Amino acid sequence: MFNLDTKHKRKSAALTTVIMSLLLVLMFYVGLTYLDPPEEYGIAVNFGTTDFGMGNKQPTKELAPAPVKEEQVEEEVKEVMEEQVEEPQVQEETSKIEEITEDVATQNNEEAIAIKKREDDKRKAEEEAERIKKENERKERIEKERLERIERERQAKIAQQKAEEDAKRKKLDALIGGVGNSNGTDKGGEGNDNQAGDKGKVTGDPNASGYYGNGGTGSGGDYSLGNRKPLNKPKPIYECNEEGVVVVAIEVDVNGKVIKATAGVKGSTNTAQCLLSRAKEAALKTRWQADSDAPFKQTGYIRYRFSLSQ
Repeated sequence: MFNLDTKHKRKSAALTTVIMSLLLVLMFYVGLTYLDPPEEYGIAVNFGTTDFGMGNKQPTKELAPAPVKEEQVEEEVKEVMEEQVEEPQVQEETSKIEEITEDVATQNNEEAIAIKKREDDKRKAEEEAERIKKENERKERIEKERLERIERERQAKIAQQKAEEDAKRKKLDALIGGVGNSNGTDKGGEGNDNQAGDKGKVTGDPNASGYYGNGGTGSGGDYSLGNRKPLNKPKPIYECNEEGVVVVAIEVDVNGKVIKATAGVKGSTNTAQCLLSRAKEAALKTRWQADSDAPFKQTGYIRYRFSLSQ
């Protein structure tokens, strides 16, 4: 646009730019002033010294205050005093109402909190009581199951012991030939007559060959343990007013020691406790011949006869 190929042209252009900038600045700050809004556009207001008035004459000075009647002054003073008196009363009553409202709100809040706390405590107590009840029921159920299990085990053990005793009793009965059997279920018989039966006495020895007499505690069949003989024969202590026969089933080991004795088995004619206990004591003290070929527990019997007449 401009040809500024020489040094002088460039200086002239720079100087012109500076001068124009200065002129613009001067015109902005030193230019003509004007009013905003212009004075001629205002609204004319009548001269006066009060906010009220009447008449057509324009006074040039401030008017003297109009005379005030005494009644009007008293009424104004009274109104001012009433306003001054009523305002504190209203404020005081307002303050009291606010205080009462605040107290009522506070009381309502405290009462609501107390009620909620009581309800929470009651609910917690009910939950704790329910938990304790369930825990007690659980313990009672466990204890009941434990007692029932113990009772079943006891009954099973009793049944097992009874079965073992019945088996031993049957074995002993078979060994001694069913002495004293009163139900008449044994088969066979023994005697020198032509009539069926088992000739002898219930107080006799099933291994004895005689059929007559009173029986008694003589030697021979009173002790029976297969082919093994007793080494000693302790007599039972006789200290009660009872008499009769007591048969004691015994179990003997290979060394000849009686390891078990059951008094009052089949063949006994008197099962008084004083006779049974003494017969058992004597049987346990009896020693037998040792036999390494004998069963580990060989069964046999001892028959004791207690008599009041000596």
